[in-house]
Amino acid sequence: MRRGVSASRRVLGVLLLCAAAAAARADGLPGGRAEVRLGALAVLEGEDTRRQWQPLADGLQRALGVPVRLQALAPAALEQAVARGALDFVVTNPGHYVGLEARHGATRIATRSAGALGDPAHAVGSAVVVRADAPGPPATLAALRGWRVAAVAEEAFGGYQLAAVEWLRQGVDAEAGGLRRVFTGYPMQRVAQAVLSGEADAGVLRTCLLEQWERDGVVPAGALRVVPAAGDGGDALAPPGCRASTPLYPGWAFAALAGTPPELSRRVLLALLAQPGEGGELDGVWTVPADYQRVHDALRLLQVEPYAFLRETRLQALLHRYWGVAAALLALALAGAAYLLRVEVLVKRRTAELTHSLHERERLARQNAQHQEALGHLSRLSILGELSAMLAHELNHPLATIANYAAGLRRRAARGDLAPQDLERALRDIAHESERAARVIGGVRALARKRVPDRVAIAPRALVDEALALLGGWQPQAVRVACAPGAEALRVRGDAPQLLQVLLNLLQNARDVHRAAGREEQPIGVEIAAEDGCLALAVRDHGPPLSPEALALLFTPFHTTKPDGLGLGLSISRGIAEAHGGALHARPVPPHEGGGMRMVLLLPLAQPEAADGDTPA
Repeated sequence: MRRGVSASRRVLGVLLLCAAAAAARADGLPGGRAEVRLGALAVLEGEDTRRQWQPLADGLQRALGVPVRLQALAPAALEQAVARGALDFVVTNPGHYVGLEARHGATRIATRSAGALGDPAHAVGSAVVVRADAPGPPATLAALRGWRVAAVAEEAFGGYQLAAVEWLRQGVDAEAGGLRRVFTGYPMQRVAQAVLSGEADAGVLRTCLLEQWERDGVVPAGALRVVPAAGDGGDALAPPGCRASTPLYPGWAFAALAGTPPELSRRVLLALLAQPGEGGELDGVWTVPADYQRVHDALRLLQVEPYAFLRETRLQALLHRYWGVAAALLALALAGAAYLLRVEVLVKRRTAELTHSLHERERLARQNAQHQEALGHLSRLSILGELSAMLAHELNHPLATIANYAAGLRRRAARGDLAPQDLERALRDIAHESERAARVIGGVRALARKRVPDRVAIAPRALVDEALALLGGWQPQAVRVACAPGAEALRVRGDAPQLLQVLLNLLQNARDVHRAAGREEQPIGVEIAAEDGCLALAVRDHGPPLSPEALALLFTPFHTTKPDGLGLGLSISRGIAEAHGGALHARPVPPHEGGGMRMVLLLPLAQPEAADGDTPA
């Protein structure tokens, strides 16, 4: 019966072959193509793959009447050729075809059966081989747990993936360490060599390949044995004369690529169906496309291309990938819960402590402000002591004038020669001198009085003139004032008595330095200028240079070089300057400029609109 069916198939093939050849000669190839470009997946040595598929290319060339250029390519090279459109058709295994279908839109037009009478839906499987002389030969694939298993590559369909599916179904996860995998790379002969040499305990081959190698002498006959399949179902039956360890899946696909004209695909399909088995009933033939759903199921189970995205979402993969993060999050959650419980217990106590600390800080701030005010007051009182002689001199003149006017009026009244106009002039002069004495006393009282600071716009020259007026007992040549161009129009915002206190302190220190150095004849310099957006008010003396140690301690509280000094003047003065947003610097004067020290008070300039609204001091 099989001989009759085979003969009928050959007759049908001859008729289809003649029809395809006649159509090709009549119309030529669609799209103006001069040849058909055919790519074949190389799983054997390069020449062996070419010899395997060259009869197919020759048969198509005869049927189509045009050249058919065959290219045997490794998986990566075949993928690149398809991506750049260098091929019209590909011949590849079912797993690789499913990937090309998903990535590049390949369409199968024929499926290869396992023999002339074979079923194309059950043509490809895996044969797991071990050495025939291995002790305790395994009876099932599950018995290989922990063995070293060789395979060509992880993406090889019949050379690894089908066996991996069966291991998973039998409870052995090869990827998770159930097997010690050894990937040899293509060609598949390396797998058999690894098993025979002892580099691996077992190897995965494509079905019927071991029998072909034994016939061709590549592998000694009987040197390797195939681990039997788990059951005897129809899917586990190997092609005639072959042994298999897995169920059989659809055969190799002959696929047209996305850029191939449909008419060319139709003619090639007719030519494929007309191709007879080259070596009889054991060689495969091309037939109508088989259903590849079982191939999809196997690849989905392995979660490999085109289903590799499933690896990102499966619970086992997520736990394996993020177990450290999950453990850290769990530990963090437990620590957070413990921390919240502890915080709940401590929050009231900490709140009370914080409230007490804030109150204490406010109290210390108020106390510090009071101490600063007290120190400033003491400094002003010490300055008043220095000004006592000046006060006596300033009051002596108006009082003496008043006394003289009073005595003169009394004598003239006794003589009876006091004219009304002379009396009016004398009384006017007495009132003027009284006001002069009152201004002197009022200035001293304002300096000594405690009060709330009031920030107003101040003219620097007016501040200097007021200080010199308070120091009126000095010789006229004792102070020389130099004002830079435009500096008289500058204004600063501050508390006039406090800034006056600073200026008086600097002038008094300069006079003490001149007295100690015997240079009272040299004038003290007062300089008014603008510096880096600030007002610079400098008092320059001509005393001896200070040592680096003395210069470093110049503004230290209670440090003084005067026998009767408190050591607070410069410290308080710097505090007043900083409270006004400025600074107080000591700058030694170079010897070539006469030596001495220049004490520079820097104050921020007031905004013009703010300064215009106030009356300068």
